[in-house]
Amino acid sequence: MSKTDPIADYLTRIRNAAKAKHRRVDIPSSNLKKAITQILVDKNFVSGFTVFEDKKQNIIRINLKYHNGKPVISGLRRVSKPGIRQYNNAKELPRVLGGLGVAIITTSKGVMTDAQAKKENVGGEILAYVW
Repeated sequence: MSKTDPIADYLTRIRNAAKAKHRRVDIPSSNLKKAITQILVDKNFVSGFTVFEDKKQNIIRINLKYHNGKPVISGLRRVSKPGIRQYNNAKELPRVLGGLGVAIITTSKGVMTDAQAKKENVGGEILAYVW
């Protein structure tokens, strides 16, 4: 269990479950993780998710998606880390794999993809790349 970087722990759990060809993965819940998961659902990287109520901490169950036996998520990378935060303005936001992947950005207007942030002309902290 990661105490210092819950987003890196979140990405690692998804990466490991996809490599092991699990159908789903359970992750401790937070509002930021729910927002990231919703982006993954909207961009068709995962098939869906549900949140289970618990007395201690809620659980997000993410249903992973596969195509011809291979996981749809072929890569996840944490960009901004607790030791080195990476912020970019709207004009300097990166494109992941020439637009085939997605960068997840947290902005003053919420968590969104790089394309949404460019459209709304807001910058922010780059959390992760997904492709």
